[in-house]
Amino acid sequence: MRKIDMHAHFLPPISRQEAAGLDPDKAPWLAIDEDGETGQIMKGSQPFRPVYRALWDSGMRLQEMDKHGVDVQIISATPIMFGYEFPAERAAPWARRMNDLALEHCAANPNRLKALAQVPLQDLDLACREATRARDNGHVGIQIGNHLGPRDLDDEHLVQFLTHCAHEGIPILAHPWDMMTDGRMKKWMLPWLVAMPAETQLGILSLILSGAFERIPPSLKLCFAHGGGSFAFLLGRVDNAWRCRDIVRQDCPNLPSSYVKRFYVDSAVFDQGALRLLAEVMGSDRIMLGSDYPFPLGEQSIGKLVNENPWLSEDDKRRINHGNAADFFGLRGSSGLS
Repeated sequence: MRKIDMHAHFLPPISRQEAAGLDPDKAPWLAIDEDGETGQIMKGSQPFRPVYRALWDSGMRLQEMDKHGVDVQIISATPIMFGYEFPAERAAPWARRMNDLALEHCAANPNRLKALAQVPLQDLDLACREATRARDNGHVGIQIGNHLGPRDLDDEHLVQFLTHCAHEGIPILAHPWDMMTDGRMKKWMLPWLVAMPAETQLGILSLILSGAFERIPPSLKLCFAHGGGSFAFLLGRVDNAWRCRDIVRQDCPNLPSSYVKRFYVDSAVFDQGALRLLAEVMGSDRIMLGSDYPFPLGEQSIGKLVNENPWLSEDDKRRINHGNAADFFGLRGSSGLS
């Protein structure tokens, strides 16, 4: 069965000197070890995350795609690359440079490798301009963070960006980043295990409960990473609150669960029961195969969760493995996908 992995990351081999154009002390760059096989994402002089060659080497990426039976992979920036915390006049050229490097990465096999662009989201005009430029240059969509500092997705600034992408026909992947924590989640990757799913649910509910989905054109193609975080499991709690508390429904004219057809999620939930619940809540037509490759928290055998799920039909699996993403990103005919 054909596979489009729509949630995979990259980071180009940029030096600290090049990253200094964004910020000399905090900008991300890649320190590659002498063996060329492993490295470290750096944030200024501070190590951020150990990585291996597939993150920056498209040849190795393609080899591992073959190993996993992945026909097409859609790459996006490692979220530390967003640059939202820096001045827009520096973040805009940084985004352009990273987007150009993403296309260079995909040039190794443009039928099998596609790219999502990043934008300087802190400036609406610059973000809209870069989104359109990237689309025209060959990117198949945009990846954004699920918030912009204290602004959630219902903020008017972000609603206007989403509206621009709806009018321009630009698909969006919303990815959690800069996870909420006051320092209590100190160890064991708890920000990734607790705050990251909560951040994604927060992004979704901010659009639903604020009434933002009423202001954004329904043509918007929007996907949330990691199965929508904790959204599916807690949707019953949200519906109950909407029915019982006027403060919950004051800006939301319809039952929260009625908005699930306004967005998609990926399949990165790592548990067969969780995938079954996700399909029951969202419908198999709203889930796309996503692995979070090439990171340790990603699916280590890409597509296994979907293909071995005992509750999904063969049609469900085809939709999740490639059909939904082919439609979402306009990839019909790419690499023989139909």
